[in-house]
Amino acid sequence: MNSGSYQLYIRINKQIKLRIGALGSFIFPEGSYVYTGSAMKNLLQRVERHKSKTNKKNRWHIDYLLASPDVEIFEVKIYESRQRKECYHNQKLLRKKGTFIPVPGFGSSDCRDCPAHLVWIRND
Repeated sequence: MNSGSYQLYIRINKQIKLRIGALGSFIFPEGSYVYTGSAMKNLLQRVERHKSKTNKKNRWHIDYLLASPDVEIFEVKIYESRQRKECYHNQKLLRKKGTFIPVPGFGSSDCRDCPAHLVWIRND
């Protein structure tokens, strides 16, 4: 099928300040994050692109974050589907205790249902 949604489980190893395209500059505290995206074609290739640390053009908000040497993907979940369900998976995550939106609008500029598609998970 090679289409559907994915979640990138990301670790930021130390606090960083980054400019995220037109969104502006933000401070990202050290910790665990989950980015939810979709690709209705070439899902597996999209995930591999995100995992690659080679120089690539920043197309999406997540590209700016993943380009930092202090950021790493430690797990990927793939949800194959012929329908776009990234908001479903993102909102399911947002209902969990200890999750926060670090940057409003991050990864969700074309979404009306989610405040962002990057979620910070507080590990107390």
